This record gives sequence, structure tokens and C-alpha cells, in this order.
Amino acid sequence: MTRYAHVTGWGMAVPDRILTNEELSQMVDTSDEWIVSRTGIRERRIVGKGESTASLAAEAGARALVRTDLSAGDLDLVIVATASPEHLFPATACLVQDSLGATNAGAFDLSAACTGFIIGLNMAAQAIITGSIDNALVIGSETLSRLVDWEDRGTCVLFGDGAGAFVLQASERPGGVLSAVMRSDGSGGSILSVPAGGSRYPTTHETVSKKMHTIHMNGRDVFRFATRVMAGATREVVERAGLELDEIELVIPHQANKRIIESAARGLGLPMDRFILNIDRYGNTSSASIPIAACEALERGRIRAGDHLVLVAFGGGLTWGALAMQWVAPEAKVPPSRRRRRAVTAFFARVRSVVRRIIRIIEGLIWGASSHTDD
Repeated sequence: MTRYAHVTGWGMAVPDRILTNEELSQMVDTSDEWIVSRTGIRERRIVGKGESTASLAAEAGARALVRTDLSAGDLDLVIVATASPEHLFPATACLVQDSLGATNAGAFDLSAACTGFIIGLNMAAQAIITGSIDNALVIGSETLSRLVDWEDRGTCVLFGDGAGAFVLQASERPGGVLSAVMRSDGSGGSILSVPAGGSRYPTTHETVSKKMHTIHMNGRDVFRFATRVMAGATREVVERAGLELDEIELVIPHQANKRIIESAARGLGLPMDRFILNIDRYGNTSSASIPIAACEALERGRIRAGDHLVLVAFGGGLTWGALAMQWVAPEAKVPPSRRRRRAVTAFFARVRSVVRRIIRIIEGLIWGASSHTDD
């Protein structure tokens, strides 16, 4: 039996807070005209108190699951692609797994900056195709506003927060993920980075005072790199899928800069109406940008059953990649009653997490007392 990996559920989550270019112009030396002309960005979403990479990821993941015939307990794997994890460890994906109640799933974070969602999607798809797993949840989630130097106009105008998620399921129906390209070049790692906070530059008064825990970017080098690799990765992944460019109904690119996307379109000889653009409303949400754009395209009817899609991204690392897929409509609609039951299940997942924590405390007290007795 030939196995295929299909996207059967999708969901997104963005903060309510909107930060406009006009507001930014009150914070740094910039203007709406300057930002729009250079990036295409008009506004972005910013997390508030109590919101985090994990909370956005869990919300997007729950919304994706609701569209499927799966419960969280049916998931075999949870991957969270992020450049702004909740902690160095534990993995943000483990916190999401617990929040959703995905009790049978392995979970890990994937760090490949803006390319992370594509790589995570390919890894999950290959695990499904080879028979290692049946169901996976892949999420791109970011709170880059917490890594931005709000006095640096070269970076603070670019980034926003949000999350997007896909559920992948095994199927005998042809289609789904067709091919992928994954590339990297560490020699360019320094042109887009957060230098401190890891083992190379542990946190000190000096690293904090020098703002080494914020995003550092050489914009000109990133622009040149991106315009070079976007078109090439798209061509390569289409060829690997056994398709021609004119068979691609829609390209969903990483939303980093409108001019980069326009350059890729020219390089491919494709009209801009074949590209999804929402950077004007969200800015650069890194690994979350492609799934957010895909969710909006689906909601607006721009993706139809049978369409061939290309997802393409680039990011820090340096990393870049593309994924080709054929969209296949889910076989069955999920009734509203089942969606209501999912809400109840999500509530009990939170209760279960609290209970597990209490049990762990009790076990610690019991085993701790036992060990003292043995001494």
C-alpha cells in the first residue's frame, strides 16, 4: 500500500493587539511611507501579558484539530517550529502537547528560523509516508516582539507575532506532500541572529547592556540572499514533484518583504496573483508566516481541491527551502456536535495537566520520605 501525507486540518492564532506604522513612528525615527515602500508592511500583531509562543501555538493547534476527525490523543507527533521558544528547554512543543492533551504524542521543537515550518512539515510527512506514524501536528509559532530592539528601526518595524498549524494524516489517496527541498549555509549565520543567550555568549551584564539578546540583522545581505534562493528553491521543488511551473496554482511564500516576493515572481516568470500576500497586516512572523497565509487563503477560497501549491521560505541560519503539495479536500465534514465535544476535551486536558502535576508532587514527597528512611 502506498501511503500519502495529507493536510486535513489548519488553524491560526494571532494576538488582538495591532501595532501600526503610525504608532511606530512615535517610537523610532521612521514613517508609514518609509516602512511601506521598503517592506510592504502596514501593521503587525503584538502579544500582550499572559500570551506567549506556547499559548499561541496551542490555540492554533486546537483550531487545526477541530477541523479533523482526530482527537488530540490520536496524534503521534507534535512539532513546533520557532525562533522564539518559550524556554531553551523544556521544548515549547512539550508544553503544547500537554495543553492539548496529546497523551500519545512525541514532541520536539525545530529551530530553523523562518524556514522551520517547511522543514517540520516535510519531516512529519516523511514519517507518515514511511509508516512510522499516522497523524502529526506541525505548528509555526513566534513572539518575535520579545526579541526586538525597539530602538532599532531597521528591525523593529519588520517583525510580528502569531502562530499557524497544520494537521497531517496518513491516507491511501494520492496527493498531499509531493516533494521538498531543504538547504542551509552556516557561513552566513551572523547576518541574521540573536547572538547571546546560548552557550557561546551566556547572559551577563555585558550581553544585556550591548543588546545581544535582540535580533541583529544585516538587511542588505539578507535581501540579496533571499532574492537569490527563493526562485531557485521553487523551481527545484516543482521539478522534483514532476510538475511544471505553469501547473502551480498558488505559491505561498514566507512573508518577510513584499519586494523579495515580487523579485521571486519576476525570476519565475509568474504573475503576482499566483502569490499569497498578507505581510501588510502581520509583518514578518518567521516560521508562522506560511501557515497563517495558508489559513487565510483557505478561508477565502483561494485554495481548492486538486490545486498544486508551493510553500517557499528563507531565514536565519542561513536556511531556505520549499515544499510542493497537491491539496486534497478532507473526505468527511466534521459535524458541529463533534467540535463541541472537542471543546470539552480541551478543558479536561487542562484539568489532566493540573492533576498530573499534583500527582508528581505527591510522588516526590512519598519517594523522598522513603529515601530518607532507607538512610
